[in-house]
Amino acid sequence: MTGAFHHQDLERLRAAGRYRSLTPRTGIDFASNDYLGLAGDQRLRDAVSDAIGQGVAIGSGGSRLLRGNDPEIEMLETEAAAMFGSEAALFFSTGFAANVALLATLPQPGDLIVHDALVHASMHDGLRLARAHAVAAGHNDAQAIEDTILRWRADGGTGTPWIAVESLYSMDGDVADVAALADIADRHDAMLLIDEAHATGVWGEGGRGIAASLEGRSNVITLHTCGKALGCEGALVTGPRIFIDFLVNRARPFIFSTAPSPLMAAAVRAALRIVQDEPARRDRLAALIAHAERVLAPLGVKPTGSQILPLVIGEDTATMARAAAVQARGFDVRGIRPPTVAPGTSRLRISLTLNATHADIDALAEALA
Repeated sequence: MTGAFHHQDLERLRAAGRYRSLTPRTGIDFASNDYLGLAGDQRLRDAVSDAIGQGVAIGSGGSRLLRGNDPEIEMLETEAAAMFGSEAALFFSTGFAANVALLATLPQPGDLIVHDALVHASMHDGLRLARAHAVAAGHNDAQAIEDTILRWRADGGTGTPWIAVESLYSMDGDVADVAALADIADRHDAMLLIDEAHATGVWGEGGRGIAASLEGRSNVITLHTCGKALGCEGALVTGPRIFIDFLVNRARPFIFSTAPSPLMAAAVRAALRIVQDEPARRDRLAALIAHAERVLAPLGVKPTGSQILPLVIGEDTATMARAAAVQARGFDVRGIRPPTVAPGTSRLRISLTLNATHADIDALAEALA
C-alpha cells in the first residue's frame, strides 16, 4: 500500500481550506460544550476518588453482557431513569455509539425513518446501517415531517414511522418544536427519537432537557449526552423498557463494545446530582446568553436564544483566517467548515459556558469588531 490516495485526498483538503489538525486548547473558552463548567468541578474529581477508595475498578473488564456490568453503571442507569422520568435507561460509551445503535437497531424493515436534514453525523451513520428506508425533511419543519409520513402512507406504507431529530442543534443553536413533533407522532402511530445532547443539563425543568415533558411516553426515546453540560463522558438512552431491552439484545454497538469505565459512571452520577441541586448554574448561563446576544448581534452573530451562537462567514479559508485572528487575541473560538455545515455556510461557532464571564464576552466582541 503506497498511501497515494490518502496523500492526494489530504492535499485536496488543504487546497479547499478544509484540512484539519489537532491543536492545543488555549485561550478563554468559547469552543467547548462544557456549558455548566462541570468538567473541572472538584466534586466530580471527588466522586471518582471516592469510588476508587471503595474499590471500584478503573476498567469495566469487558462488554456489559460479559463481566462489564458493574454495579456503578447499574446505579447510574437507575438514577438516570428516575431523574428523567423514563421507564429505563442504558449507558453507552459515547453519544455517537448510542445514536448509531438507535437508528441501526430499532426501526425495522417496512418502517420509515423521517429525520431532520441537520441531524448529527452520528445519526447519519446510524441511518447508513438502518433496516428501514430513511427520508430527510427540511430543517426544523414539523409540517414537512408530517407530509412525508402522509405521502408514505398514501403510497402503501404500513410499518411504523420513526421521527429522528435533535432538540437543540449543535451548529445553528436553534430549537426543535418537540411538542409539535410529539403531536405528529401521536397522530400517525410514530416513534419519536430525540437527541438532547446540547440541551441536557441546560434546558427544561431541572435541566432534564427541552423534551422533559415528553419523557415517560410510550412512543418517545431520548438520548442524553454526558460529555457536554454534564462534564463527563458517555451517553444515556432513556425510554420504555421494551426498547431498552431490545437494544441490550440487538444493538451491535452496545453488545460488542467494552462497557464504559465504572469510574465514569460514578462521575456522571455526581454530575446529575449537581444539575438537580444547583439551578443557579442554569440561571447564570441564561444571563450570559442574554448578554452575549446584546453585544454580539451587532457584529453579525445570530441570536438563537441558546448557548450556541453562530457567526456565518461563508467561505472556508476566510472563516479559518477569522478564527485564527480571534485566537491570536486570546479567545478559543473555532472555525466550522463542511462537511460539518453546508457548503457556503462556514462559520465561527461561539459556545457559551460558565468558563467565561460577562467581561470575557465584552472582550470577545472587541476582538470580533
